[in-house]
Amino acid sequence: MNQGSAFDRMILIVLDSVGIGEMPDAAAWGDAGSDTLGHILASREVRLPNLQSYGLGNIRPLENLPAIENPRGSYGRCALKSNGKDTTTGHWEMAGIILERAFPTYPQGFPPEIINRFIKETNVPGILGNVPASGTEIIKELGEEHVLTGKPIVYTSGDSVFQIAAHEEVISVSRLYEICETARRILSGKDEVGRVIARPFLGSPGEFRRTENRHDYAVPPPRENLLVALSEAGLDVVCIGKVASIYDSAGVTLDMTAKNNDQSIDQTINALKQDTRGLIFSNLVDFDMLYGHRRDTEGYARALEHFDSRLPEIEAAMGERDVFIITADHGNDPTFPGTDHTREYSPLIVYGENARAGVDLRIRSSLADIGQTIADNFRLKLTAGESFLRAVTSDK
Repeated sequence: MNQGSAFDRMILIVLDSVGIGEMPDAAAWGDAGSDTLGHILASREVRLPNLQSYGLGNIRPLENLPAIENPRGSYGRCALKSNGKDTTTGHWEMAGIILERAFPTYPQGFPPEIINRFIKETNVPGILGNVPASGTEIIKELGEEHVLTGKPIVYTSGDSVFQIAAHEEVISVSRLYEICETARRILSGKDEVGRVIARPFLGSPGEFRRTENRHDYAVPPPRENLLVALSEAGLDVVCIGKVASIYDSAGVTLDMTAKNNDQSIDQTINALKQDTRGLIFSNLVDFDMLYGHRRDTEGYARALEHFDSRLPEIEAAMGERDVFIITADHGNDPTFPGTDHTREYSPLIVYGENARAGVDLRIRSSLADIGQTIADNFRLKLTAGESFLRAVTSDK
């Protein structure tokens, strides 16, 4: 096993969609003026004492969250260098993968040639939907017709995704997975979406509810990435929530199930209590799924406060040679028109008992700097990114 690292474990916590202001090229993406965190903080006084203590307010001027004189952590922000603004793009870049070509998105729905082939090769009686939509809203709208006709509901979002919703008593979970596997095979070349997602649900009209049998079929990432590098060096790669699926489980040594923010926090704490050495990688999906896409500013604010209130539990579970990095994969400004992601910088907070405090890490040119820093800690090197390990390594 690799020895001589500054820290035994790196805990990477992705606050899904918590961007911290438009990037210089935001206008080219239709996102000029977007500012997820800034606009939420401007909506009311959002109580984030722990994030503030680590230096969140020191990254840039933020309304109702002033900078403090002696932050406990180091702070900065990361640009997204890749061509895109979706979950897969952001997470892959953290692992050292820079995408020159964006994963395709379908704001007008999928073209007839894809849908016709999908119907033919899956042998379904047709489809419903084929629009960008909230997953809970579309089953509310089309669930009853789906139950009557047996036609699966196909929809997409601001992400590069092909989602298929079906009632478990109409199309069994195993059959839905087969349908998704066929869709994954069909969606290749220029139509290679980042993920095909099975979205099973149960219940009756007016009371439909999604189940926990969701399954993601991701594009396998290039093998030259952080997770594979760590696992091949004999280190632990513990993934929580949807993280493993984003990398098609490549390099993952343990996949811990979590369906929402609280479960992800619980599992992060559980992972910290285990005897491991390497990476703990967690995604908090609710910010994006429940509040960003649904343009729920108040819900987003409450979710940020709740995460902040649980940070002391995470810190208490950390060992003296652990360090966490808090960031985001893209923005999703709930005050912005539409329901799409927004092209924004990601916040960067670094804290550990033996990490240097109060360091301004400034604007990093890529989220890949995070992966390179983690790799550098374990004496490894990725092809992309610039490590900031030396800046946060204490002289103690």
